[in-house]
Amino acid sequence: MNIKTENYLESLIQKRSSFITEMERFAAENDIPIMEPTGMELLLQFLEIQQPKRILEIGTAIGYSAIRMVERIPNCIVYSIERDESRLTIAQENISTLGLEKQINVIYGDALEVVDDVSIHGPFDMLFIDAAKGQYERFFTLYEPYVATNGLIISDNVLFKGMVTGEMDIPSKNTKGLVTKLRAFNEEQMADKRFSTMIYPVGDGVMVSRKKNMDEIGGE
Repeated sequence: MNIKTENYLESLIQKRSSFITEMERFAAENDIPIMEPTGMELLLQFLEIQQPKRILEIGTAIGYSAIRMVERIPNCIVYSIERDESRLTIAQENISTLGLEKQINVIYGDALEVVDDVSIHGPFDMLFIDAAKGQYERFFTLYEPYVATNGLIISDNVLFKGMVTGEMDIPSKNTKGLVTKLRAFNEEQMADKRFSTMIYPVGDGVMVSRKKNMDEIGGE
């Protein structure tokens, strides 16, 4: 998205609480990736429409998105996976400070390895993918079976700073490999008839996939 447009949209977003603002400042100062403001607002609006009861998040970081989701939908429960122990500790502190321990359950481990531990908490009304971008296809494949019919799968960073679309140059060979994987993921999901999928050029690129019911799939 054009930077002027992005800045304009950000300027219209309502002021967040002091605690959320402090989390945003901490993330920026410590180079911890959290969802960009416009992308976050898009996610929250889909939550308001969908009203999910059970959410699975891949990539807790410091608990920012999980906290924002629970604040917006107070009666939902979030199960969030994080493999970085130091970030997990900070997330738990933030969750505890706000008294949200009963609504946000952080699972320590690599999302590629804890499927059995997570699946017992399903089915989920929404899956939010915001972790290692090179593994998005595997995350999607592993966890979409535990998403309920008509549930949403939301994936952040699918345009990756404009590099996926070619708007920005790719700085290194390693980054090129990552961009190639994201392009393949985007193309595969947009073509998958089991889902109704659209990519929104908001924040760092947000993909929203609705899991179709069998009648919809059979009618195509």
